[in-house]
Amino acid sequence: MYSEWVSLSSQISADSCAAQSSSVLNKFPASAGREVTVSVVRQLASNLGITQNAEPSHLVRDEEVNWCMDVICFGLSLPLQEHETIKDCVNVYCEWLTSLHPQPRISVPKPICEDANMYCRKIISHFHNLFVPRQGESADTINRQAVLCHRVLRTLQQTAQISQTMDRKTWEALLLFLLAINEVLLAPPTVKDDVGDQLCERVLSVLFEVWLLACVRCFPSPSLWKTLQESCAMWRHRMALIDQWNRVNLALTARLLEFTYGPAFPELKISDEDAQLIPADMTNDCVAQTWYRFLRTIGNPTALCSPHIISKSSHFMQWALTHDKGAETYQHPCLQALPQIFLKAIKGISNQVDAFLGLTKAALIGLTSARLSATQAPLTPNSGPPSSNSLTSLPSLGFEQRPALAVARPKCNSILHLFGEWLFEAAHIGGDAWMLNTKKQATEASKRPSSMIMENRKGSISLSQPNSLNDPNSLPPSLTIDKYESGRAEAIGTLCKIFCAKKTGEEILPVYLARFYMALQQCLKITESKECDETLASILLNSSDLFRLDLNGVQVLLPGFISALEIVLPDKDLKIKTQAMLFNKTELRRASINILLSILTLPLHFQTLPIRDLTNESPERIVTFIQLKPRLINILMNALQVETDAQNTHMLLGGLLLTVQDAVTFEETELAGTEHLHAASPTPGDTNLLSSACSERSASITSAGNSSLGGHSAATIGGVGGATLASGSAAMTGGSGAYAGRDNSSQHDFPSITISDDFPMELLHEFESASVYDNAHALFVRATYLVCHRLISSWKTDLNVSLAALELLSGLARLHIRDSESLVKIEEPSQNLTIISTDALECKRAVKWICDYICYQCSRPPPAHSKDLHSTIVAAFQCTSAWLMQHPYLLQDKDCLQTVLEVVELGISGTKSVSKTGDIPKFKDEKELKPASMRVRDAAESLLTIILEQVGYFPSECGPESISSLLDEVALMKHCNSMPEGTSAGSGGTGGLSITTEQAIAKFKYFVTENSTILALLEEPLGNAEDPQPTVTLLIRGPFGRHAWTMQLRHLPRSKSGTKYHAVNPGRPIPMNDTPLRIEFDQKFFPDGVDKVTPCVADYSIPTLEQIREQYGIENIRQLETMIENQSIDEKLAWAATDNSADSLSHAQESVPPSVCHEFQAARLFLSNFGFLTFEERNPNNPAESLGAPAQRPLIVLDTKRNQFAQELGMLDKLSARTYDTVHVFYVKTGQTMAQEIIGNMSDENVRTLDAHFGHMLLTLGWPVDLEEHSGWTGFINTSWSLKNATQREAEKQTNNRFPQSTNINNDLRFNGESKVLYWADVSSEIAFVVPTEWNLHCEIDGSCLSLCSSHSSGDSLQSSALSVTTGNVWARTSDVSSDAVKTLRSRNLSLELDTKMGGSGVSAAGTKEPIPPTRRKTNAMKPSLQAQTPAKIFLVWLESFEDHLNFPIDDLLAYTRTGEETQALQIPRASDCHVIFLHALQSGLLRVKLQGPTGRMSFATPLVDGMVLSRRVVGNLVRQTAHNMAKRRRLDNDNFQPPHVRRRLKVQDIVQKYKMDLSEPELLAHLFKSAV
Repeated sequence: MYSEWVSLSSQISADSCAAQSSSVLNKFPASAGREVTVSVVRQLASNLGITQNAEPSHLVRDEEVNWCMDVICFGLSLPLQEHETIKDCVNVYCEWLTSLHPQPRISVPKPICEDANMYCRKIISHFHNLFVPRQGESADTINRQAVLCHRVLRTLQQTAQISQTMDRKTWEALLLFLLAINEVLLAPPTVKDDVGDQLCERVLSVLFEVWLLACVRCFPSPSLWKTLQESCAMWRHRMALIDQWNRVNLALTARLLEFTYGPAFPELKISDEDAQLIPADMTNDCVAQTWYRFLRTIGNPTALCSPHIISKSSHFMQWALTHDKGAETYQHPCLQALPQIFLKAIKGISNQVDAFLGLTKAALIGLTSARLSATQAPLTPNSGPPSSNSLTSLPSLGFEQRPALAVARPKCNSILHLFGEWLFEAAHIGGDAWMLNTKKQATEASKRPSSMIMENRKGSISLSQPNSLNDPNSLPPSLTIDKYESGRAEAIGTLCKIFCAKKTGEEILPVYLARFYMALQQCLKITESKECDETLASILLNSSDLFRLDLNGVQVLLPGFISALEIVLPDKDLKIKTQAMLFNKTELRRASINILLSILTLPLHFQTLPIRDLTNESPERIVTFIQLKPRLINILMNALQVETDAQNTHMLLGGLLLTVQDAVTFEETELAGTEHLHAASPTPGDTNLLSSACSERSASITSAGNSSLGGHSAATIGGVGGATLASGSAAMTGGSGAYAGRDNSSQHDFPSITISDDFPMELLHEFESASVYDNAHALFVRATYLVCHRLISSWKTDLNVSLAALELLSGLARLHIRDSESLVKIEEPSQNLTIISTDALECKRAVKWICDYICYQCSRPPPAHSKDLHSTIVAAFQCTSAWLMQHPYLLQDKDCLQTVLEVVELGISGTKSVSKTGDIPKFKDEKELKPASMRVRDAAESLLTIILEQVGYFPSECGPESISSLLDEVALMKHCNSMPEGTSAGSGGTGGLSITTEQAIAKFKYFVTENSTILALLEEPLGNAEDPQPTVTLLIRGPFGRHAWTMQLRHLPRSKSGTKYHAVNPGRPIPMNDTPLRIEFDQKFFPDGVDKVTPCVADYSIPTLEQIREQYGIENIRQLETMIENQSIDEKLAWAATDNSADSLSHAQESVPPSVCHEFQAARLFLSNFGFLTFEERNPNNPAESLGAPAQRPLIVLDTKRNQFAQELGMLDKLSARTYDTVHVFYVKTGQTMAQEIIGNMSDENVRTLDAHFGHMLLTLGWPVDLEEHSGWTGFINTSWSLKNATQREAEKQTNNRFPQSTNINNDLRFNGESKVLYWADVSSEIAFVVPTEWNLHCEIDGSCLSLCSSHSSGDSLQSSALSVTTGNVWARTSDVSSDAVKTLRSRNLSLELDTKMGGSGVSAAGTKEPIPPTRRKTNAMKPSLQAQTPAKIFLVWLESFEDHLNFPIDDLLAYTRTGEETQALQIPRASDCHVIFLHALQSGLLRVKLQGPTGRMSFATPLVDGMVLSRRVVGNLVRQTAHNMAKRRRLDNDNFQPPHVRRRLKVQDIVQKYKMDLSEPELLAHLFKSAV
């Protein structure tokens, strides 16, 4: 930099010598000079005003002043015993220096005031004598010298600051003086407590501070800068030099950043004292020039790693020559601090890099503070913020809060231009390349003599080269190259930070990439001891983003990083190289997991692509990406098994589901039934994912008591790459959980999956004998078992980990793994061959684990029951429903069915009927309902409903868009015989008559049973061509939806009652026409002998006619007689008429059947036959029953004639029986920060310019649906859960025409909710994916329905016959059911129910007798307020440039994401409450994930994790699962959330309170005989 400029070092030496010999008193004996000095100086000091008032100086001529200065110069060089004289000399000179001040002191001689600069330069040169170290002085005198030196330094610094008259010569003299005294004090080797040691920091700080001041007042010449650089190189063995260098550099950097990048750039936080180092009036250009020059002051910091270079000075040579036993210069004790000095220098550079990247730190430890002791333990670089390993210390699960990089940060190339050379060299310290260069330099240097040393052995002088260059082993133990590892670790960590700061589209010079990769390759080399050193830890801590940035060729580092991860992650106790390493192990594991999540998808993405070896050590061995897959999975499994930190476990669970999902999807799409990768894959022994010790290729195990195998059985594993495992009793101790004998001769580079005490031995054999190695099925089995076991053993007490594990299990349940011949063949000599499906066994075991988890959580003591605990139980019920929905065959297993139903019983009632095996069952009527909480009971009821209604039947033929029937009263009335021809539904009908909802409701009778279910009964048949039968049509509105039934009362089955015989002549005999004779005889009222019977008292109890006549009067008797006589006459006339009629028996006639009856009162028959009219009878003799509260009526009649009844039913129908959520999708082009720009990307002219992969990703999120034919959630309240007739469609088209539409719009991506959306649903939830456009800002979305956040349920399905509603089955491609299941679905074509891939939770079964307690929800149960929490706003954002996520305008985009729910929520959605999933497409074809959301306890859901890298194969599935889980967690965390079936039940109760008719039992029965209007 200054190669063409002359150094002033020789001038400094000359001035030093001149100052020491300039006094004439040096010509005289020392005693004479001392006497003169004492006399003169005492007199001069007396006039300074220190002990008495100051007086004007008597020195009026130049000769007088020069003579006195000659004396003072000699006085400053006196021995320290003359302390008072030296002190007076200092005082005089300090007073005279005020001649440069604006107001000089009165005691300053007049000649000095007249020519202050010349005299002050002379004074400054004389001060040199004061700083010269005196030999052999005591500590006390040295301290006195130091005090005087401090006084001089303070005076010079003050003069430089306030003087306005200093010229350039004086400035240069001052700077050269400061350089000289630093040279004389600091250049010699450090000796503890000498004057140089005491003044070291002070003289350096004054030098740098005055130098900075000179840069403003009189910028130093290049020669001065060169001299400063050369001088600092001689002081590098002083730690204070690096401290002050760092201090000045950071202060200058802070000022540089202010004007270079503006106020928006993150401020570099330094202390106020350091900030004052830079003069306020320093210009920006001066700051830049000064900053760069100071940065280069100490030269290359890597020279600190070479003691022979640092000690190459005359002072060290003098020490070596005068040493008693003879020594090399680099063996001086002071050089033992070089490793710590090197670390400080690299840390200073690292902090400057952080400043340029915007990673500001509040405190710079060890950089600007006092120097550290040389014996202090080295600090681990960037160990990260402290955190605890305890799970209980994490109040919230937030993602790693690493400081964000500045948006306006410089390019990586710019930073590397400044610091790259030093950092690259420092990173190679101790590496192979560094060793080769060192040997090369030593060889060259040995050819020429460079120093003269004394050899004591021979007593002669010889020319030789210090052997440190040739023999590194000759260095002291404290200076070996490994002692510099801390600095090397800091350097490589800083390089990782620089390269991880690459922006999207930024180019880094290939030479920098190559040097970086080489440095990493060297630093990632794993030693045989497999210990974690500081370098490895620093790389992992700072390389989280390395594989997410599209760095060219970064994949060559993959094997090295995998080896590093195998050191850190799989073992519970990390092997640390030295205990002096201070870093947080949890943070190290977290950083390692981040790296792991970014490389999990690489093997299946690049497959057989070879990986170059930078070192070319083994060119014959080619490593492909797919060969690394087993090692990655082993790392993942082992890490998950030993991890104790909640956040780390959360991340690993997300990575595990990603791995399994990617493997499953890869086999489905890429392999397509072929196994072409087996040739490139490792051998089966290397890829056994299920083996509990996969580094041992074959392990013999015992069955550990497994009686199914016996003592001599052999399990043969079918499939590609199978192996045979033989049982042996000597290989393993039964039940110990660890191998007793292993084949240790087989060593591999990756660790094995070890079985800890957590893994019971009885399941070990099943893993050993799993099917094909290294496939999706094996991975599924291993993941399911591991997560289930850790969930029940270790994770059950942590909310977030439990939720993440249950989310992962739900995701595993939904995976459809292709047929992998996963059969275990068990051969027994005494038995036939038995084949067992491992899939069913694994799924059954998983359900059993989850049920055990629920039982354990419910059985915890009352103090442990909290909101969080109940949230985990609810999530476990939902997870169970997912497994049962996806694997319905599990309910065919008796044990599994019993286990699940026992858990449901436990959730509903709080106890099991049979708590222990052998106990007498306790029936439902005998138990007291004490569920763990109402939330748990709701979840258990939901699961029960799913089991009884949906498992094996979802989706119906109508698809998953509705689990309720789409038929309502109006639709049913259209099919009634009583409706005239041409009648249409809806008031807007155009063809013939129309029927309104109120008119249709009037045809029905409405009853409520169990205070939760509304029965609408229609007694008219639905247009049957058959003979009329007692027919009733029901609409059942319950907690789980609306369902339609039709029932007929038949006395014969349809097969026998279908044939009718209507012959004209049945062939009966001809009747005889003889008229029968009628015999007349008198009636006898009493027997003939009645008069002979003797009367008794009882006979007289019946009064005689005379007694009656007397009692009631003659008139009444006469009236009775007249009535009897008239009746007799009428009967005789009737007989006569009968005899003469054609129907009489005397006339021949044919028997004909009676006319068919059309009036059956079917509603009464139905209610009676189904037990709804059974009234409870009370025992009047039992006071408890007679005085108790009246029992709830089994049937309540609703008054349908009252106003608003139809509207209330409509509001109930608008309450969905499932939860529903909306995800809004946005596309952000590079640099877009305005909402209108982002929305405009979906317009006609822009949609074709979008990334094609964005459109493909959209179609993997859900199914495109046409809103006109869609009956589910649409993303908008007013268009959801209803099917529109043709009239309504026309009306909506006319409404939509008010908004401008483009005819050329790309309808493939127009999912804005105007006509199409993307939709996905399962049995308990619905999700709509909406891509907003300008239309969404103006559309009318405010609906009148009250349906808000719903829950997890399915609909009641007690159907018995067939009412089919045909809709387009757009879901056929998604339903994965067998042909038998399809037949079953077609037989259940009465209502519309639907399909899912995700299980929700179900609710109460139809036959439950237990009433809902009136104290259900104390806050708002009996007052069905339907307000709810603000719906979760979830955004999915596709980024072209990753940095745009920092400026994503959430606030402005909220207006485009209205769904109609906002008006009913408690608060308006805020940007801080939004969950955002950012996706950034990498050049490799992978996708980088960035999550952003509220910092709540349960905000971040799996499987996506911040920083994860995905394959395009799985992005849609994982994004959908993550959004779904985010919404579920938000509902779990909301105290006021009511599941959908509870909200529907409360709405029914509200309708009952408003419209019930208080009828007595007789009035109710009479009401049944009245027909509807």
